[in-house]
Amino acid sequence: MKYLLIPTDFSANSWNALEYAVRFFKNESCTFYILHVGDLNESAVIGNSFALPREKTSPSINEKLNTVFESIKKGPVNKDHHFIALQEYGNFIDIMRKTVKDKHIDLIVMGTKGASGLKASVVGSNTGDVITKVLCNVLVIPENAPSIIPNKISFPTDYNLFYTHSILEGLNEILHISKADLHVLNVAQEEREPTAAQKRNKTYLQDYLSETFPESHSFHNISHRHIRTGILHFAAENKIDMLAMVAKNLNFLQQLLFDTTIEKVSFHTQIPLWVLHE
Repeated sequence: MKYLLIPTDFSANSWNALEYAVRFFKNESCTFYILHVGDLNESAVIGNSFALPREKTSPSINEKLNTVFESIKKGPVNKDHHFIALQEYGNFIDIMRKTVKDKHIDLIVMGTKGASGLKASVVGSNTGDVITKVLCNVLVIPENAPSIIPNKISFPTDYNLFYTHSILEGLNEILHISKADLHVLNVAQEEREPTAAQKRNKTYLQDYLSETFPESHSFHNISHRHIRTGILHFAAENKIDMLAMVAKNLNFLQQLLFDTTIEKVSFHTQIPLWVLHE
């Protein structure tokens, strides 16, 4: 049984994330926790009073959650999929961390908008914080991403990190479920000889993939002045359906995801991103 956490602000983006997750894991036994996090001022708790709250959830939020579950019922029925609604109030990241721990979450699935829509989307504006501050694998579904099982997945890497068991296990799971081809991509900003550590890490990854997915992986090296642009050009030219990256490699990840002036997600692509944590 897999346990997935899908935060919702009842937007089209959060629904797209749920829809994508249901389709991706259509052949897996899963429990989907659909979580809405509201501001404290929306709850019935007033200040620091010890008085018992009259009611924890507001009718409007209950109605919205009911609408989500009615929409789920209208979709294809999968006896191995179970859906549970959760509602909490307070700091979004703190609640995400607590839920991941309490519910033994394997994967967080989040919808997000492009940079122009960040302020309008609670989920979108929190995606960057979830990726960097919550120790759980995250699948980011951009606005308007097609809900398809990926055929080609790219794994951008600079080979500076050692690929731990958890990282390789995460890649293994993605490839096992999707049956996709993996394109390992190194984007170099300048011509330089790889370090001894980079060579060792690359060889280790090659050996692992040759043993586990001998017919469905390839390695690519390209040069580009901007790493982010190089990755997206490669994705477009090779019809990549998903990107997989390691969260620990923050410098590399930020070049793809973050505008350094506002430190918010600026994901101008329709390609889902799977972020792997150790």
